Amino acid sequence: MKKPQTYHILSLSTVSTMSKKMRETTISYILPILLFLLLADQTHAHNVTRLLASHPSLSSFNHFLTQTHLADEINRRTTITVCAVDNAAMSALTSKGYTISTIKNILSLHVLLDYFGAKKIHQIRDGSALAATLFQATGAAPGTTGFVNITDLRGGKVGLGPDGGDLSSFFVKSVEEVPYNISIIQISKVLPSETASAPSPAPAEMNLTGIMSAHGCKVFAETLLTNPGASKTYQESVEGGMTVFCPGDDAMKGFLPKYKNLTAPNKEAFLDFLAVPTYYSMAMLKSNNGPMNTLATDGANKFELTVQNDGEKVTLRTRINTVQIVDTLIDEQPLAIYATDKVLLPKELFKASAVEAPAPAPAPEDGDAADSPKPAKGKGKGKKKKAAPSPDDDAFGESDSPAEGPDGDADDATADEASAVRIVGGAMAGLVVSLLCLFASSSLL
Repeated sequence: MKKPQTYHILSLSTVSTMSKKMRETTISYILPILLFLLLADQTHAHNVTRLLASHPSLSSFNHFLTQTHLADEINRRTTITVCAVDNAAMSALTSKGYTISTIKNILSLHVLLDYFGAKKIHQIRDGSALAATLFQATGAAPGTTGFVNITDLRGGKVGLGPDGGDLSSFFVKSVEEVPYNISIIQISKVLPSETASAPSPAPAEMNLTGIMSAHGCKVFAETLLTNPGASKTYQESVEGGMTVFCPGDDAMKGFLPKYKNLTAPNKEAFLDFLAVPTYYSMAMLKSNNGPMNTLATDGANKFELTVQNDGEKVTLRTRINTVQIVDTLIDEQPLAIYATDKVLLPKELFKASAVEAPAPAPAPEDGDAADSPKPAKGKGKGKKKKAAPSPDDDAFGESDSPAEGPDGDADDATADEASAVRIVGGAMAGLVVSLLCLFASSSLL
């Protein structure tokens, strides 16, 4: 005979008590973890121009951070302090007729490579501290002239000045603080420095292609000279700081057939892609890992490259290939030119299948290789599908715009890692906020 099954009926008050205990346990243990994840994601990056945008009295300083490309360098670093000055102080600086490269040197002295919030700046151990700056990191500052002395004076005043100089500028207030990541403080006037304000050599007069041709990058230099748009962009960018990664002659010779198959706008975009609108000495490249914008970066057309270094070896990579810096042609602020062992390929213009096996100059032996007459047979409509791509068919199409590259689904899979990190970070923040709201609402029940 079967034993009758027993059912336990819980009272409403018991269920309510259990539910309350579960909520309390969840909030006690899970909520702190979610908050930690959210805060970790929020402090991962900063944008100095965005932080300064809500302070109109500092708009001129903000403008010159962008124009000198110092903003890019600030955004790439963590644990940093920006000493901003108001519009009147910037007007006094720009009225002296300095070149943009000299202004860059002066402003780089105002970027401290350490975190100084309002609290820390008033509690300096022993009353004084020396802070290294971006100007010191460039290698252009002899001795310790690129350091800033911060001294807690009597009466609550804090004075700042170049090491060995007068403390003639004073702490005014804290502008923005993201603790231990970036601090923006306002100081009373521009830090005086004869070294930083010394005239720089006129970069616009530098013979870029001459330097390249004399040091093993003649083929790239000649290719650049035949493209007026890219040549003009390079020349105009030098003054604000520029770093060029030019392929050596052997690598560029092998790549020329592929280059010639690009449309005119894509040729210009490719050449612009091999230069970064910021000066990077070799020491700076070795201390910087991560994505960089290039002269070709424009809105949706990212054209980024990623710097990776391992000891003395510095490599550059995209989703298509990786190259190594093998020589320094020139490294004098505001210009650096480095030779690479291969041609770096942007994913916006080349397919992942076209990995660095440059075809020789003669036409392919295969009759159905991707030469231009064959695809043209399909009445022009086949170019979006590209049903049978070959390794030699590198460009994303015979279109007039390099932006047509990311059309297909296959290209979505080649989205760069930096983008993916940003998307995942945003999604994580959204998820955490949603869960916080859920727990908050459930705790009220």
